[in-house]
Amino acid sequence: MRLPWILHGDGKNVDAQDVVGPSERLSWPRTIGIGAQHVVAMFGATFLVPVLTGFSPSTTLLFSGIGTLLFLIITQNRLPSYLGSSFAFIAPITAATATHSMGAAQFGIIAVGLLLAIVGAIVQWVGSGWIDAVMPPVVAGSIVALIGFNLGPEAWKNYQLAPVSATVTLAAVVISSVLFRGILGRLSIFIGVVVGYVCATIRGEIDFATVESAPWFGLPSLTFPANPVTNPELWGLLPAFLPVVLVLIAENVGHIRGVAQMTDPSVNAQTGRGLLADGLATMLAGAGGGSATTTYGENIGVMAATRIYSTAAYWVAGLFAIILSLSPKFGAVIDTIPSGVLGGVTTALYGMIGIIGVKIWMDNTVDFSKPVNQFTAATALIIGIANFIWSDEASGVTFNGIAFGTIAAIVIYHGMTWIGRWRGTN
Repeated sequence: MRLPWILHGDGKNVDAQDVVGPSERLSWPRTIGIGAQHVVAMFGATFLVPVLTGFSPSTTLLFSGIGTLLFLIITQNRLPSYLGSSFAFIAPITAATATHSMGAAQFGIIAVGLLLAIVGAIVQWVGSGWIDAVMPPVVAGSIVALIGFNLGPEAWKNYQLAPVSATVTLAAVVISSVLFRGILGRLSIFIGVVVGYVCATIRGEIDFATVESAPWFGLPSLTFPANPVTNPELWGLLPAFLPVVLVLIAENVGHIRGVAQMTDPSVNAQTGRGLLADGLATMLAGAGGGSATTTYGENIGVMAATRIYSTAAYWVAGLFAIILSLSPKFGAVIDTIPSGVLGGVTTALYGMIGIIGVKIWMDNTVDFSKPVNQFTAATALIIGIANFIWSDEASGVTFNGIAFGTIAAIVIYHGMTWIGRWRGTN
Protein backbone atom coordinates (compact mmCIF):
# COMPACT_ATOMS: atom_id res chain seq x y z
CA MET A 1 0.00 0.00 0.00
CA ARG A 2 1.34 3.43 -0.96
CA LEU A 3 1.61 5.73 2.04
CA PRO A 4 0.07 9.21 1.68
CA TRP A 5 3.20 11.29 2.46
CA ILE A 6 5.78 12.58 0.00
CA LEU A 7 9.43 12.91 0.97
CA HIS A 8 10.51 16.47 1.80
CA GLY A 9 13.71 17.24 -0.08
CA ASP A 10 16.31 14.57 0.63
CA GLY A 11 14.42 13.51 3.75
CA LYS A 12 17.36 14.45 5.96
CA ASN A 13 17.67 18.21 6.08
CA VAL A 14 15.20 21.07 6.59
CA ASP A 15 16.41 24.53 5.59
CA ALA A 16 16.01 27.32 8.14
CA GLN A 17 13.09 28.87 6.25
CA ASP A 18 11.46 25.59 5.13
CA VAL A 19 8.35 24.00 6.62
CA VAL A 20 7.64 20.28 6.36
CA GLY A 21 3.92 20.29 5.59
CA PRO A 22 1.26 17.84 6.83
CA SER A 23 1.41 15.81 3.59
CA GLU A 24 5.21 15.53 3.71
CA ARG A 25 7.65 13.54 5.80
CA LEU A 26 11.34 13.16 6.47
CA SER A 27 13.14 9.81 6.35
CA TRP A 28 11.44 7.20 8.52
CA PRO A 29 14.17 7.12 11.21
CA ARG A 30 13.85 10.91 11.56
CA THR A 31 10.06 10.72 11.47
CA ILE A 32 10.10 8.11 14.24
CA GLY A 33 12.39 10.36 16.27
CA ILE A 34 10.05 13.35 15.84
CA GLY A 35 7.08 11.13 16.77
CA ALA A 36 8.84 10.02 19.96
CA GLN A 37 9.52 13.68 20.73
CA HIS A 38 5.79 14.39 20.47
CA VAL A 39 5.11 11.60 22.98
CA VAL A 40 7.55 13.15 25.46
CA ALA A 41 6.03 16.59 24.89
CA MET A 42 2.48 15.49 25.63
CA PHE A 43 3.33 13.06 28.39
CA GLY A 44 3.81 15.38 31.34
CA ALA A 45 0.39 17.02 31.02
CA THR A 46 -1.52 14.01 29.67
CA PHE A 47 -0.84 11.71 32.62
CA LEU A 48 -1.52 14.42 35.20
CA VAL A 49 -5.25 14.53 34.46
CA PRO A 50 -5.92 10.86 35.28
CA VAL A 51 -3.69 11.09 38.35
CA LEU A 52 -5.63 14.12 39.57
CA THR A 53 -9.07 12.71 38.79
CA GLY A 54 -8.65 9.04 39.71
CA PHE A 55 -8.75 7.65 36.18
CA SER A 56 -6.30 4.93 35.09
CA PRO A 57 -3.19 6.51 33.49
CA SER A 58 -2.66 3.46 31.27
CA THR A 59 -6.26 3.52 30.05
CA THR A 60 -6.03 7.26 29.43
CA LEU A 61 -2.82 6.78 27.45
CA LEU A 62 -4.45 4.01 25.40
CA PHE A 63 -7.41 6.19 24.39
CA SER A 64 -5.12 9.16 23.86
CA GLY A 65 -3.21 7.16 21.26
CA ILE A 66 -6.34 5.70 19.67
CA GLY A 67 -7.98 9.14 19.65
CA THR A 68 -4.97 10.65 17.89
CA LEU A 69 -5.11 8.02 15.14
CA LEU A 70 -8.87 8.51 14.80
CA PHE A 71 -8.32 12.27 14.53
CA LEU A 72 -5.80 11.80 11.72
CA ILE A 73 -8.14 9.49 9.82
CA ILE A 74 -11.16 11.80 10.07
CA THR A 75 -9.11 14.89 9.11
CA GLN A 76 -7.70 12.97 6.10
CA ASN A 77 -4.07 13.29 7.28
CA ARG A 78 -4.25 17.04 6.64
CA LEU A 79 -4.31 18.30 10.24
CA PRO A 80 -1.33 17.42 12.49
CA SER A 81 -2.40 17.09 16.10
CA TYR A 82 -1.97 14.98 19.21
CA LEU A 83 -5.02 14.44 21.40
CA GLY A 84 -3.98 14.52 25.04
CA SER A 85 -5.94 14.77 28.28
CA SER A 86 -8.07 17.90 28.65
CA PHE A 87 -7.59 19.90 31.86
CA ALA A 88 -10.95 21.57 31.32
CA PHE A 89 -12.67 18.43 32.66
CA ILE A 90 -10.87 18.25 36.01
CA ALA A 91 -13.37 20.33 38.00
CA PRO A 92 -16.58 18.63 36.77
CA ILE A 93 -15.01 15.17 37.02
CA THR A 94 -13.88 15.87 40.59
CA ALA A 95 -17.37 17.05 41.52
CA ALA A 96 -19.06 14.08 39.82
CA THR A 97 -16.85 11.48 41.49
CA ALA A 98 -17.26 13.14 44.88
CA THR A 99 -21.06 13.09 44.76
CA HIS A 100 -21.71 10.09 42.51
CA SER A 101 -19.12 7.77 40.94
CA MET A 102 -16.47 7.43 38.27
CA GLY A 103 -19.13 6.02 35.96
CA ALA A 104 -21.13 9.22 36.43
CA ALA A 105 -18.10 11.28 35.39
CA GLN A 106 -17.72 9.09 32.30
CA PHE A 107 -21.33 9.84 31.39
CA GLY A 108 -20.54 13.55 31.59
CA ILE A 109 -17.48 13.11 29.37
CA ILE A 110 -19.52 11.25 26.75
CA ALA A 111 -22.18 13.99 26.78
CA VAL A 112 -19.56 16.68 26.14
CA GLY A 113 -17.98 14.59 23.37
CA LEU A 114 -21.35 14.11 21.72
CA LEU A 115 -22.09 17.84 21.82
CA LEU A 116 -18.65 18.65 20.38
CA ALA A 117 -19.17 16.12 17.58
CA ILE A 118 -22.53 17.72 16.76
CA VAL A 119 -20.89 21.16 16.67
CA GLY A 120 -18.22 19.75 14.36
CA ALA A 121 -20.84 18.36 11.98
CA ILE A 122 -22.63 21.73 11.91
CA VAL A 123 -19.36 23.59 11.24
CA GLN A 124 -18.53 21.19 8.43
CA TRP A 125 -21.94 21.95 6.93
CA VAL A 126 -22.34 25.71 7.41
CA GLY A 127 -18.86 27.00 8.34
CA SER A 128 -17.35 28.33 11.59
CA GLY A 129 -18.45 31.99 11.48
CA TRP A 130 -21.29 31.38 13.92
CA ILE A 131 -18.81 30.18 16.56
CA ASP A 132 -17.06 33.56 16.50
CA ALA A 133 -20.44 35.29 16.81
CA VAL A 134 -21.58 33.24 19.83
CA MET A 135 -18.19 33.14 21.53
CA PRO A 136 -16.16 36.29 20.70
CA PRO A 137 -12.64 36.63 22.20
CA VAL A 138 -13.74 38.33 25.43
CA VAL A 139 -16.14 35.45 26.15
CA ALA A 140 -13.74 32.70 25.06
CA GLY A 141 -10.90 34.18 27.11
CA SER A 142 -13.10 34.55 30.18
CA ILE A 143 -14.25 30.94 30.02
CA VAL A 144 -10.74 29.52 29.62
CA ALA A 145 -9.40 31.78 32.39
CA LEU A 146 -12.11 30.98 34.92
CA ILE A 147 -11.60 27.23 34.45
CA GLY A 148 -7.92 27.52 35.31
CA PHE A 149 -8.46 29.82 38.29
CA ASN A 150 -11.41 27.75 39.55
CA LEU A 151 -8.98 24.86 40.10
CA GLY A 152 -6.69 26.89 42.39
CA PRO A 153 -8.02 25.39 45.66
CA GLU A 154 -7.32 21.87 44.33
CA ALA A 155 -3.67 22.79 43.81
CA TRP A 156 -3.41 24.19 47.35
CA LYS A 157 -5.04 21.10 48.84
CA ASN A 158 -2.25 18.90 47.46
CA TYR A 159 0.50 21.47 48.01
CA GLN A 160 0.00 21.69 51.76
CA LEU A 161 0.24 17.89 52.20
CA ALA A 162 3.97 17.96 51.35
CA PRO A 163 5.13 21.57 51.04
CA VAL A 164 8.84 20.77 50.61
CA SER A 165 8.35 18.44 47.64
CA ALA A 166 5.73 20.79 46.24
CA THR A 167 8.08 23.78 46.41
CA VAL A 168 10.94 21.84 44.81
CA THR A 169 8.61 20.71 42.02
CA LEU A 170 7.26 24.21 41.39
CA ALA A 171 10.79 25.67 41.38
CA ALA A 172 11.95 23.03 38.89
CA VAL A 173 9.03 23.82 36.56
CA VAL A 174 9.71 27.55 36.65
CA ILE A 175 13.51 27.38 36.38
CA SER A 176 13.65 24.74 33.63
CA SER A 177 11.35 26.82 31.42
CA VAL A 178 14.08 29.47 31.14
CA LEU A 179 17.19 27.38 31.86
CA PHE A 180 16.93 25.14 28.80
CA ARG A 181 16.71 25.98 25.11
CA GLY A 182 14.59 24.37 22.41
CA ILE A 183 12.42 21.37 23.17
CA LEU A 184 13.72 20.94 26.75
CA GLY A 185 12.44 24.38 27.59
CA ARG A 186 9.00 23.29 26.41
CA LEU A 187 9.06 20.22 28.67
CA SER A 188 9.21 22.17 31.94
CA ILE A 189 6.13 20.41 33.35
CA PHE A 190 7.66 16.99 32.68
CA ILE A 191 11.05 18.03 34.07
CA GLY A 192 9.41 19.50 37.16
CA VAL A 193 7.55 16.27 37.87
CA VAL A 194 10.75 14.21 37.47
CA VAL A 195 12.71 16.50 39.81
CA GLY A 196 9.86 16.56 42.34
CA TYR A 197 9.50 12.78 42.14
CA VAL A 198 13.20 12.32 42.94
CA CYS A 199 12.86 14.73 45.87
CA ALA A 200 9.79 12.89 47.18
CA THR A 201 11.61 9.55 46.85
CA ILE A 202 14.55 10.83 48.89
CA ARG A 203 12.13 12.10 51.54
CA GLY A 204 10.42 8.69 51.73
CA GLU A 205 7.04 9.89 50.45
CA ILE A 206 6.57 7.13 47.84
CA ASP A 207 5.55 3.49 48.31
CA PHE A 208 6.88 1.33 45.45
CA ALA A 209 5.07 -1.86 46.49
CA THR A 210 2.47 -1.59 43.72
CA VAL A 211 5.19 -0.98 41.13
CA GLU A 212 7.07 -4.10 42.17
CA SER A 213 3.96 -6.28 41.96
CA ALA A 214 2.68 -4.90 38.64
CA PRO A 215 3.40 -7.00 35.51
CA TRP A 216 5.45 -5.58 32.65
CA PHE A 217 2.82 -6.32 30.01
CA GLY A 218 -0.98 -6.41 30.12
CA LEU A 219 -4.11 -4.73 28.83
CA PRO A 220 -5.28 -1.50 30.51
CA SER A 221 -8.35 -1.82 32.70
CA LEU A 222 -11.61 -0.70 31.09
CA THR A 223 -14.52 0.77 33.04
CA PHE A 224 -17.94 1.67 31.74
CA PRO A 225 -20.13 4.75 32.20
CA ALA A 226 -23.18 4.89 34.44
CA ASN A 227 -26.58 4.62 32.77
CA PRO A 228 -28.73 7.79 33.00
CA VAL A 229 -31.84 5.77 32.12
CA THR A 230 -31.60 3.67 35.27
CA ASN A 231 -30.14 6.54 37.30
CA PRO A 232 -31.94 9.79 36.33
CA GLU A 233 -29.90 11.80 38.86
CA LEU A 234 -27.04 11.72 36.35
CA TRP A 235 -28.82 14.27 34.16
CA GLY A 236 -28.23 16.81 36.91
CA LEU A 237 -24.47 16.59 36.25
CA LEU A 238 -24.75 17.96 32.73
CA PRO A 239 -24.80 21.69 33.67
CA ALA A 240 -21.33 21.22 35.18
CA PHE A 241 -19.95 19.34 32.17
CA LEU A 242 -21.50 20.90 29.06
CA PRO A 243 -19.82 24.34 29.34
CA VAL A 244 -16.51 22.55 28.84
CA VAL A 245 -17.44 22.12 25.18
CA LEU A 246 -16.83 25.85 24.71
CA VAL A 247 -13.24 25.40 25.88
CA LEU A 248 -12.73 22.43 23.56
CA ILE A 249 -14.07 24.48 20.63
CA ALA A 250 -11.70 27.34 21.47
CA GLU A 251 -8.72 24.99 21.82
CA ASN A 252 -9.42 23.12 18.59
CA VAL A 253 -10.17 26.19 16.48
CA GLY A 254 -7.08 27.96 17.85
CA HIS A 255 -4.94 24.91 17.05
CA ILE A 256 -6.25 24.64 13.51
CA ARG A 257 -5.74 28.33 12.77
CA GLY A 258 -2.22 28.17 14.17
CA VAL A 259 -1.31 25.25 11.91
CA ALA A 260 -2.93 26.96 8.91
CA GLN A 261 -0.91 30.11 9.54
CA MET A 262 2.36 28.15 9.56
CA THR A 263 1.60 25.76 6.68
CA ASP A 264 -1.33 26.33 4.31
CA PRO A 265 -4.59 28.33 4.75
CA SER A 266 -6.51 25.38 3.25
CA VAL A 267 -6.02 23.62 6.60
CA ASN A 268 -8.84 25.82 7.95
CA ALA A 269 -11.24 23.74 5.84
CA GLN A 270 -10.61 20.90 8.32
CA THR A 271 -12.18 22.83 11.24
CA GLY A 272 -15.44 20.88 11.18
CA ARG A 273 -13.68 17.55 10.81
CA GLY A 274 -11.29 18.45 13.64
CA LEU A 275 -14.11 19.26 16.06
CA LEU A 276 -16.00 16.11 15.01
CA ALA A 277 -12.89 13.96 15.47
CA ASP A 278 -12.11 15.33 18.94
CA GLY A 279 -15.74 14.85 19.93
CA LEU A 280 -15.73 11.21 18.84
CA ALA A 281 -12.35 10.60 20.52
CA THR A 282 -13.69 12.09 23.77
CA MET A 283 -16.79 9.89 23.59
CA LEU A 284 -14.63 6.82 22.99
CA ALA A 285 -12.38 7.67 25.95
CA GLY A 286 -15.37 8.27 28.22
CA ALA A 287 -16.93 4.96 27.19
CA GLY A 288 -13.83 2.99 28.17
CA GLY A 289 -12.57 4.81 31.26
CA GLY A 290 -10.04 7.25 29.80
CA SER A 291 -9.79 11.01 30.30
CA ALA A 292 -11.41 13.28 27.73
CA THR A 293 -9.17 14.56 24.92
CA THR A 294 -8.23 17.82 23.25
CA THR A 295 -5.62 19.11 20.81
CA TYR A 296 -2.37 19.74 22.65
CA GLY A 297 -0.49 23.02 22.90
CA GLU A 298 2.68 21.18 23.96
CA ASN A 299 2.81 19.52 20.56
CA ILE A 300 2.12 22.79 18.78
CA GLY A 301 5.28 23.99 20.50
CA VAL A 302 7.24 21.05 19.13
CA MET A 303 6.02 21.80 15.61
CA ALA A 304 6.85 25.48 15.95
CA ALA A 305 10.35 24.63 17.21
CA THR A 306 11.11 22.02 14.55
CA ARG A 307 9.00 23.47 11.67
CA ILE A 308 7.91 19.87 10.99
CA TYR A 309 4.12 19.58 10.65
CA SER A 310 4.07 16.08 9.13
CA THR A 311 1.09 13.98 10.16
CA ALA A 312 3.32 10.91 9.74
CA ALA A 313 5.06 11.89 13.00
CA TYR A 314 1.68 11.90 14.77
CA TRP A 315 0.90 8.40 13.54
CA VAL A 316 4.16 7.36 15.18
CA ALA A 317 3.26 9.26 18.37
CA GLY A 318 -0.19 7.66 18.56
CA LEU A 319 1.26 4.18 18.11
CA PHE A 320 3.94 4.85 20.74
CA ALA A 321 1.26 5.92 23.23
CA ILE A 322 -0.74 2.74 22.61
CA ILE A 323 2.37 0.59 23.14
CA LEU A 324 3.23 2.38 26.40
CA SER A 325 -0.32 1.86 27.67
CA LEU A 326 0.19 -1.90 27.47
CA SER A 327 2.61 -1.89 30.42
CA PRO A 328 0.83 -2.01 33.83
CA LYS A 329 4.19 -1.41 35.54
CA PHE A 330 4.52 1.86 33.65
CA GLY A 331 1.04 2.85 34.80
CA ALA A 332 1.86 1.85 38.38
CA VAL A 333 4.87 4.19 38.39
CA ILE A 334 2.63 7.07 37.33
CA ASP A 335 0.15 6.18 40.09
CA THR A 336 2.89 6.61 42.71
CA ILE A 337 3.33 10.34 42.04
CA PRO A 338 2.73 11.85 45.49
CA SER A 339 0.43 14.71 46.45
CA GLY A 340 3.23 17.19 47.03
CA VAL A 341 4.53 16.81 43.48
CA LEU A 342 1.01 17.19 42.12
CA GLY A 343 0.48 20.27 44.26
CA GLY A 344 3.64 21.92 42.99
CA VAL A 345 3.09 21.21 39.32
CA THR A 346 -0.61 22.11 39.33
CA THR A 347 0.10 25.44 41.04
CA ALA A 348 1.88 26.41 37.84
CA LEU A 349 -0.29 24.44 35.44
CA TYR A 350 -3.70 25.66 36.60
CA GLY A 351 -2.40 29.21 36.65
CA MET A 352 -1.13 28.76 33.09
CA ILE A 353 -4.60 27.67 31.98
CA GLY A 354 -5.93 30.92 33.41
CA ILE A 355 -3.21 32.91 31.65
CA ILE A 356 -4.09 31.28 28.33
CA GLY A 357 -7.48 32.95 28.70
CA VAL A 358 -5.75 36.27 29.27
CA LYS A 359 -3.61 35.61 26.19
CA ILE A 360 -6.77 35.15 24.11
CA TRP A 361 -7.79 38.67 25.15
CA MET A 362 -4.36 40.07 24.29
CA ASP A 363 -4.00 38.29 20.95
CA ASN A 364 -7.39 39.63 19.89
CA THR A 365 -6.81 43.12 21.35
CA VAL A 366 -9.96 43.03 23.47
CA ASP A 367 -10.81 46.61 24.44
CA PHE A 368 -11.43 46.67 28.20
CA SER A 369 -12.38 50.33 28.15
CA LYS A 370 -15.80 49.14 26.95
CA PRO A 371 -18.27 48.25 29.73
CA VAL A 372 -19.56 45.21 27.85
CA ASN A 373 -16.07 43.64 27.92
CA GLN A 374 -15.36 44.79 31.47
CA PHE A 375 -18.48 43.26 33.01
CA THR A 376 -18.34 40.09 30.89
CA ALA A 377 -14.84 39.22 32.08
CA ALA A 378 -15.11 40.61 35.62
CA THR A 379 -18.34 38.83 36.54
CA ALA A 380 -17.37 35.51 34.95
CA LEU A 381 -13.98 35.44 36.66
CA ILE A 382 -15.31 36.18 40.14
CA ILE A 383 -18.00 33.52 39.77
CA GLY A 384 -15.38 31.01 38.65
CA ILE A 385 -12.70 31.86 41.21
CA ALA A 386 -15.13 31.97 44.16
CA ASN A 387 -16.90 28.89 42.75
CA PHE A 388 -20.44 30.23 43.02
CA ILE A 389 -22.89 27.33 43.21
CA TRP A 390 -26.58 27.36 42.35
CA SER A 391 -28.72 24.30 43.05
CA ASP A 392 -32.32 23.46 42.37
CA GLU A 393 -33.41 20.79 44.84
CA ALA A 394 -36.59 20.05 42.92
CA SER A 395 -34.80 19.05 39.71
CA GLY A 396 -31.50 18.04 41.26
CA VAL A 397 -29.64 20.34 38.86
CA THR A 398 -26.51 22.04 40.18
CA PHE A 399 -24.42 24.72 38.47
CA ASN A 400 -20.86 24.97 39.80
CA GLY A 401 -18.54 27.94 39.30
CA ILE A 402 -17.44 26.86 35.84
CA ALA A 403 -20.95 26.31 34.52
CA PHE A 404 -22.31 29.42 36.23
CA GLY A 405 -19.39 31.56 35.06
CA THR A 406 -19.68 30.30 31.48
CA ILE A 407 -23.38 31.09 31.33
CA ALA A 408 -22.74 34.51 32.87
CA ALA A 409 -20.06 35.37 30.30
CA ILE A 410 -22.32 34.50 27.35
CA VAL A 411 -25.49 36.06 28.73
CA ILE A 412 -23.84 39.27 29.96
CA TYR A 413 -21.93 39.87 26.73
CA HIS A 414 -24.83 39.27 24.37
CA GLY A 415 -27.37 40.91 26.68
CA MET A 416 -25.32 44.08 27.07
CA THR A 417 -24.51 44.14 23.36
CA TRP A 418 -28.19 43.87 22.42
CA ILE A 419 -29.24 46.58 24.88
CA GLY A 420 -26.41 48.84 23.71
CA ARG A 421 -27.48 48.53 20.09
CA TRP A 422 -31.12 49.11 20.99
CA ARG A 423 -30.32 52.21 22.99
CA GLY A 424 -27.49 53.39 20.74
CA THR A 425 -25.00 53.43 23.61
CA ASN A 426 -22.43 51.08 22.06
